[in-house]
Amino acid sequence: MKLVLGSASPRRAELLAQLGIVPDAFRTPDIDETSRRGETPRAYVLRIARAKAAAVPLAEGEVLLCADTTVAVGRRILGKPSDAGEAAEFLWALSGRRHHVLTAVVVRRGARLWERVVDTTVKFKPLSNPEVNAYLASGEWHGKAGAYGIQGRAGAFIPWLQGSFSAVVGLPLAETVNLLRAAGYPVEGA
Repeated sequence: MKLVLGSASPRRAELLAQLGIVPDAFRTPDIDETSRRGETPRAYVLRIARAKAAAVPLAEGEVLLCADTTVAVGRRILGKPSDAGEAAEFLWALSGRRHHVLTAVVVRRGARLWERVVDTTVKFKPLSNPEVNAYLASGEWHGKAGAYGIQGRAGAFIPWLQGSFSAVVGLPLAETVNLLRAAGYPVEGA
């Protein structure tokens, strides 16, 4: 059985490598990730992960792993910022507040899906202008939901979280292992 990672995210590949799992193939789905009017963050992230899983072709004997992560302040979805201005807006919205990071994981084998949404609560400390400007200048906000990556410099903004650290990075490891096993993919030692 072969594992296909439906993502180009180096973070997801690195997280799998922590478990000794190396995907046999990487196939990046091309889907529209625009949220729908009135869509809740949980419904959004699960819809996107399912759409990714549906968009990737699979051969016999292949298992597909797809995921999507979003940041939510209340019902507001903070996706990947389009520019530094929007990244700054997101960071100020998170400053001094708790927010939710939702990661949906979908495993597909043939036509069957196994899925899970993991919700982690994250608290940002109050940010200063120099901190926000330095973070924006670092460029780490590019391509990151909510304009930050917990595994980088923004880790210094987070005094507390409740839930899965790996889900905030982009792939909840415990839940992913359970889904892969349910789909019949052999996961050793994890």
